[in-house]
Amino acid sequence: MSNSNISQTEIHQNQWQLNQTLAESIMPLLGRLYREKGVEVLLFGKTLVNATTIDIIKTHRLSRHHSTTTVNITQTAPIIEKLIELELSPCCIDVGQLASQYWATNETHHNIGDFLMTALTESIDSSESVEARDVVLYGFGRIGRLLTRILVEKSGPGYPLRLRAIVVRGGRDGDLQKRASLLRRDSVHGQFNGSILVDEDHKALIVNGNYIQIIYANSPQDVDYTQYGINNALVVDNTGVWRDAEGLGQHVACNGASKVLLTAPGKGDIKNIVFGVNHDTIWQTTLLFQQPAVQRMLLRQL
Repeated sequence: MSNSNISQTEIHQNQWQLNQTLAESIMPLLGRLYREKGVEVLLFGKTLVNATTIDIIKTHRLSRHHSTTTVNITQTAPIIEKLIELELSPCCIDVGQLASQYWATNETHHNIGDFLMTALTESIDSSESVEARDVVLYGFGRIGRLLTRILVEKSGPGYPLRLRAIVVRGGRDGDLQKRASLLRRDSVHGQFNGSILVDEDHKALIVNGNYIQIIYANSPQDVDYTQYGINNALVVDNTGVWRDAEGLGQHVACNGASKVLLTAPGKGDIKNIVFGVNHDTIWQTTLLFQQPAVQRMLLRQL
């Protein structure tokens, strides 16, 4: 092997090791920003919360598709390190965009603090807050289980949705264990990355620290959510049984429920929402989405 080949091998190995070291160093910072301050860090729209070391490296490599120059971890790491020092209100921060702007006019990291104070003015020392909205999943098929994964993964300070209960039929012996097993393993989406505990005495699942009440009922009229401390809930109907206003209205008539979201195509006067086509309808008709902080947090989730 020639000296040039050895040199290239060492260069790539050293760069990979440096990327791994930096990715490992920012992982706890990303967690702290989200858990303690409700700040979700993105890289050109892709979340870095709960990302693995390899995920962080791969996401940085894909940044070349979103910027004229590739943004690397050596450029984003000092920005993330500085974010942890700022008094931020709950929000989404795209470090890819910040890094592109900063390094276009700077050669060192010495001015990052001043740059962030200017770029993130609206998110620093803001009195704006987000009150978590109770969510109830009506049905626990594949869509229900995937929604559970998403809501649990995103749970934390500043996130506007909090999964409180799941309504299902049944209630036979062993039902909770069966549903926990289905949540743990999905034939398409794979293993659930987290902890699932079963509370048989109180009919609940504890998923990554989220206490989720399992409510057994055959119809919406059988449920009183206030019995479980749930109020003003957003009910997500993923059964497909009721798809018109009259049928879905049964959910709103329940004690403790105020809005219903349908995951199947609607019938009659129910509007079907397609992001990029008529998603503005959500902002106009749902008070939950009218808060600016909530819009910023959810825009990339829709």
